[in-house]
Amino acid sequence: MTTRTATTIGLFAILLWSMLAVFTAATGTIPPFQLNAMTFLVGGMVGVVSWIVRPQGLKALRQKPVVWALGIGGLFGYHALYFAALRWAPPAESGLINYLWPLLIVLFSSLLPGEHLKRAHIAGALLGFAGVVVLIAGRGAFDARAEYMPGYVCAFVAAFVWAGYSVLSRRFGQVPTDAVAGFCLMTSLLSLVCHLAFETTVWPETATQWLALLALGLGPVGAAFYVWDIGMKRGDIRFLGVASYATPVLSTLLLVAAGYAEPTLTLALSCGLIVAGALVATLMPKRRSAPA
Repeated sequence: MTTRTATTIGLFAILLWSMLAVFTAATGTIPPFQLNAMTFLVGGMVGVVSWIVRPQGLKALRQKPVVWALGIGGLFGYHALYFAALRWAPPAESGLINYLWPLLIVLFSSLLPGEHLKRAHIAGALLGFAGVVVLIAGRGAFDARAEYMPGYVCAFVAAFVWAGYSVLSRRFGQVPTDAVAGFCLMTSLLSLVCHLAFETTVWPETATQWLALLALGLGPVGAAFYVWDIGMKRGDIRFLGVASYATPVLSTLLLVAAGYAEPTLTLALSCGLIVAGALVATLMPKRRSAPA
């Protein structure tokens, strides 16, 4: 698989994650950990079902403890921290702090063997982050208070967890993507434990809500993690980091199209900044080699 092909596959994760908000809104009032348990179960079964025609995929579950720790820590750890952030702090501030993870991916990629970070990548990531700031700020005034500090800390740590999981996946490039199915199933199990401990069960009330839940598990909380794994292990990790800033903008556009949000000037400005960031990161001329 070429780097370009793997990068293109990784971009599908960003597209799928942009559907997360609209599908989640359509599921009704299911508590976060319950929704996590149900959708990650579906996401894990996406891989398991494929083993019917590819029985060799089951062998991917034979991994060292460090691989399981990385996979479960990345998927469950990130979502648990993010849910805690939303519980203990306003979503605007939590979301903004959490969206440091694409920038962190770009920065952390420089620590990988054979990877070289260029100023264009940093500039592109910063433009993308600026686009997210504009988008979230346009939704209303920030309300930063000391009492929200636990939530801010959780959002900050969550950004590091997801960036760390994504970049370290590259270091375990020999681990088949089939292993993601196991990570999803374990995340579902741990989410179920948290749901039973902290939440009250709420089942979908209509067929539309059940379909939205199924779509959520098949796409944003299912296939997205498989294609992201391919992109991180074999694609252009820095470009995927910068491109990830398109997720909240695409998500907002889909909410507008579905009637859950209104189009605004800040949305257009945010789109412009994120597109500019991607262009800077990919189209800046390369440094010419010195003449012989």
